[in-house]
Amino acid sequence: MGLEYAFLRRGPLTMAPSQLGIFTRSDATQDRANLEFHVQPLSLDKFGDPLHRFPAFTMSVCNLRPTSRGTIRLKSADAATAPAIQPQYLSTEEDRTVAADSIRVARRIVSRPALAPYRPEEILPGPAVGNDDASLATAAGNVGTTIFHPVGTAKMGLPSDPMAVVDARLRVIGIDGLRVVDASIMPTITSGNTNSPAIMIGEKGAAMILEDARA
Repeated sequence: MGLEYAFLRRGPLTMAPSQLGIFTRSDATQDRANLEFHVQPLSLDKFGDPLHRFPAFTMSVCNLRPTSRGTIRLKSADAATAPAIQPQYLSTEEDRTVAADSIRVARRIVSRPALAPYRPEEILPGPAVGNDDASLATAAGNVGTTIFHPVGTAKMGLPSDPMAVVDARLRVIGIDGLRVVDASIMPTITSGNTNSPAIMIGEKGAAMILEDARA
């Protein structure tokens, strides 16, 4: 596969890993989509591991409006020292319920007649995992991973907000001459990929910097 792409510029590596996206609701009580599926024509044990050598696809499900909140804390005054990051995934009952429901949705999709000729078999979390909330939430915690879209570690807000880091012009509150211009300033995560909003934040931040320089 790698040689095919390197020499012929064709084959699976010419395509994005996620070739199908789905926005849907975890259950009928949701008034709008709260799940995003990324479907890839491949499977592996975890990111960075070799691909499995059997035909498979992966349905990665993202909770678009999680209620769990992690932390990022400095461990040292040395800027070269990595901070302590605690994502605290699935730390709320709401997120565990959505995680369980998301696996149920994936199972329903795979059980549809259109896929029956391919006789799909569930690898993870596996058919031995029951369909009850507790079993599915535990399974989600065991197989879940990051989708690489963290936000909100330097949220924008009012100076009176003790959790706010930057003001409406992305200036660090209480420090002159310093701005933060990236996805960390989002007060809440967007219901979808963060790439486009991050680009918008960068463009708006650049415009603000130019405006202030000309003032």
